[in-house]
Amino acid sequence: MDSAQDVQVQPESNEFQELLPSLPCERDAMNLPLYLYKGFWYHDHSLEAAMAFRRHFQAQDSDIILVSAPKSGTTWLKSLVFAITHRLQYTVTDQNHPLLTTNPHGVVPFIEVVYRHNKFPDFTSSPPRIFGTHVPYSMLPKSVKTSKCRMIYLCRNPKDIFVSMWHFGNNVVPKRFPSWQPITIEESFERFCKGIAMFGPCWEQALEYWKLSTEKPEEVLFLKYEDLTEDIHYQLKRIAEHLGCPFAPDEENAGVIEDIAKLCSFEHLSNLEVNKTGKDLFPPVENSAFFRKGLVGDWMNTLTPSMVVKLNQVVDQKLHDSGLPLN
Repeated sequence: MDSAQDVQVQPESNEFQELLPSLPCERDAMNLPLYLYKGFWYHDHSLEAAMAFRRHFQAQDSDIILVSAPKSGTTWLKSLVFAITHRLQYTVTDQNHPLLTTNPHGVVPFIEVVYRHNKFPDFTSSPPRIFGTHVPYSMLPKSVKTSKCRMIYLCRNPKDIFVSMWHFGNNVVPKRFPSWQPITIEESFERFCKGIAMFGPCWEQALEYWKLSTEKPEEVLFLKYEDLTEDIHYQLKRIAEHLGCPFAPDEENAGVIEDIAKLCSFEHLSNLEVNKTGKDLFPPVENSAFFRKGLVGDWMNTLTPSMVVKLNQVVDQKLHDSGLPLN
């Protein structure tokens, strides 16, 4: 077992201080200490924020909760949902559209980041309130589970998740923790295959939401990153219908769906000044770090054949008979 040492954020609550030392701790695929809590791995500050979220958050029926494992296309999903739900307030071609000057994480906050900064945040705003989160379903507040709020879960091939996480970690982590020690991609991969990654194992998290989406499809829309890239027009219609704001025939004829797809495309967002030079989140992360390639199958350029076989076997074994094809 490892200790958090210099990268640990000092917890604030007495309850959390008592809990943390009792949890299993391992270094993750980014070589940062994670703690195992109820089957999932968290950074200390993320766990404290997730626990505050679960305890204090009061969901409203009009809320929209966007869920994903890290590096699954979260930035893209946030931009798409914001553009869809605010298209009457901000026409997609509006030169003052918020997505032109604000990173998607700025218009749709990570709720665990909000709770990390403020244990009692002010969430008073006009509906619908839109939040992003990486927490597993088992960690969501009771108010979310019992309300009529709509959830969207976005999953991605774990091989692409790992490669994206590897590049993201080597870009962001050294800037936040100067004493951080890098590890080889082989060692990082072994840890990922054990499920030791932020909010992971990602396949276990996806399975939770997959099961819920089959039981309560009116509450949870389950999306695959690969499907979004293959047929964005159809998937945007699914999203809008799930959120109760379907596209009208005249909107479709006017090309609104295509305009949203273009506004939120990787090529467009990554070339905006705010996403090339700005910073967001808490603590600040360069917005450019959230835009690398956005491709499906980029794992082919990084993983060895033996790595592919191993991760495929891990995922297939975990998802056996679930009906969820992640590979």
